[in-house]
Amino acid sequence: MVEVLYVDPFAVMNTVGLIAFALVGATKAIREEFDLFGVTVVGLATAFAGGMTRDLLVNRIPLALSSPVEIGLGLLGVGLAIGVSAALETADTHPLTLFSDAVGLAAFTTTGAIVATQADIPAFGVVAIATINAVGGGAVADILLDRSPFILLDDFYASCAVLGGSAYWVVVTVGGSDGTAAAVCAATVVGTRVAALIYGWVLPTAQRLGLTRE
Repeated sequence: MVEVLYVDPFAVMNTVGLIAFALVGATKAIREEFDLFGVTVVGLATAFAGGMTRDLLVNRIPLALSSPVEIGLGLLGVGLAIGVSAALETADTHPLTLFSDAVGLAAFTTTGAIVATQADIPAFGVVAIATINAVGGGAVADILLDRSPFILLDDFYASCAVLGGSAYWVVVTVGGSDGTAAAVCAATVVGTRVAALIYGWVLPTAQRLGLTRE
């Protein structure tokens, strides 16, 4: 009898998301010439703010406050950001960082969808929590960096999380396994985000649609 190794989709996606988003947030802070404490704060905020909001919405203690391993993963991401910034010019806009951001977005969309589904939250809630989990950290990081959260502008970013969360719910609803739903969700987010970067996808503004007076 062949024993199949079970891998927890939440644990895998959460690990990937924490490292990737801590790297992305810390890289942005380094570009703004924050000191090492500031770099660490922004990196950890990017990694943890979305997940903490998710946990509060489903009425459970945030993992970031109860698991030292989570803090360690976030610090690992910050350390990687420092190394990448030392090795690369304009590290925050380098393809490596942009791809890490797409991967983190996918991972946290998936963890949000998993937690919401396990809490028996209806479809809209699953998509909403998945999106909040994915983009909440980046929004907080932008506030710390003294700029408008870019997810509220015309970039095709949060929309990727909405599509991924929807894909997760559809797969689970039709009877797919958690692992399959997680894979589909992550692939949807990464695929749409990378396509948006390559082809310059943006959402229309009221001005572009001619809905405002000149």
